[in-house]
Amino acid sequence: MSEETNVQETVAEEVSQDAMDNFVSLKKGDSVKGTIVKIEDNQAYVSLGYKYDGVIPIRELSAVQIENATEAVQIGQEVELKVVSIDDEKEKLVLSKRQVDSEKAWDVLQARFENGEVFEVAVADVVKGGLVVDVGVRGFIPASMVERHFVEDFSGYKGRTLRVKVKEIDRENNKVILSQKEVLDAEFEQSKQQVMASLQVGQELDGTVQRLTPFGAFVDIGGIDGLVHVSELSWQHVAHPKDVVAEGQSVRVKVLKVDPAAGKISLSIKAAQPGPWDTAAGQFAIGDIVTGTVRRIVAFGAFVEIAPGVEGLVHISQISHQHIATPFDVLKEGQEVQAKVLDFNPAEKRVSLSIKETEEAPEKPASSPRSERAPRSPKVEQINNPNVSLSNESMSYSLGERFGDKLSKLK
Repeated sequence: MSEETNVQETVAEEVSQDAMDNFVSLKKGDSVKGTIVKIEDNQAYVSLGYKYDGVIPIRELSAVQIENATEAVQIGQEVELKVVSIDDEKEKLVLSKRQVDSEKAWDVLQARFENGEVFEVAVADVVKGGLVVDVGVRGFIPASMVERHFVEDFSGYKGRTLRVKVKEIDRENNKVILSQKEVLDAEFEQSKQQVMASLQVGQELDGTVQRLTPFGAFVDIGGIDGLVHVSELSWQHVAHPKDVVAEGQSVRVKVLKVDPAAGKISLSIKAAQPGPWDTAAGQFAIGDIVTGTVRRIVAFGAFVEIAPGVEGLVHISQISHQHIATPFDVLKEGQEVQAKVLDFNPAEKRVSLSIKETEEAPEKPASSPRSERAPRSPKVEQINNPNVSLSNESMSYSLGERFGDKLSKLK
């Protein structure tokens, strides 16, 4: 054998030994780092400098259930893993990313819980009662802690990114409860205080109707809601808010009251619109005959609406030519009537009306002729008329006729 051949063999042996020295020595439970080199059959293959590549089964890729390995890792990604099992004879090396992530996650989650930290998570699954997320361990967001408002269907939340805080953590029982609602509530309160500080009574704003209740509508005016009471929705009577506005509708509102301490804002839609008395100013004149609807009946008269939001009073004395004891005798609410405008003062929002002035007065009954008087006796005539004289005979007759019996007794 030549000297050159011996040198080549020696170098080859040294190279082979160096390669063997570079192989990682592994045992179950070891933590290692490797690079994802292939994803196939829902498992990932990892090169970590060992005699053969390791494999991460899909169940060991994530703390939550996933359908595809690509949801957890990508080719070329460097990952930290734990050896689950090793069999050199079969060249089978099983690794776990989930176990390493879990061990790290608890310390991180505990720190976030104590600091009240806000962080992002991706929704991995929608289950009964809430959402499942992967935070190194399985995290759960109850349905009541997802949004500030009620959500009926969460099917569209899978894959969405949410900002959450750790609400509850129990490492012993492998339990992590998260809340996005708490984050949203805090941001809402901060925004609310800022907006309320900028509001002024009388200010007009554009808003969006958020939700309706029997007593009014809540309107978003820039991140916070104000209440438009049902009485402030329209100049006309409103039975229910849904009759005049709808959720999502854009509206113009006027600020009536701001109460930062109570966190309440009172708004008005009707105050941001021209009032009925403004539009009625040139619509009516004294002497006009108008058609209206009886809206309210009171003891002293009836209020008749002659234009939307414009009511005039028909005093009880102006209801009928006939005497009536109460307006209820001849009128009822909702009845349509004609009336004459007696007085119109839009500045003071006052209209005086008369129903009877639109009706023809009934004819007065003819007076009966006086019966002829019987001729008076002279004595009566004398009593009534001192200028008439009576004779002694007549006087005597008269006295005797009146007092004869008494005079006989005196004799």
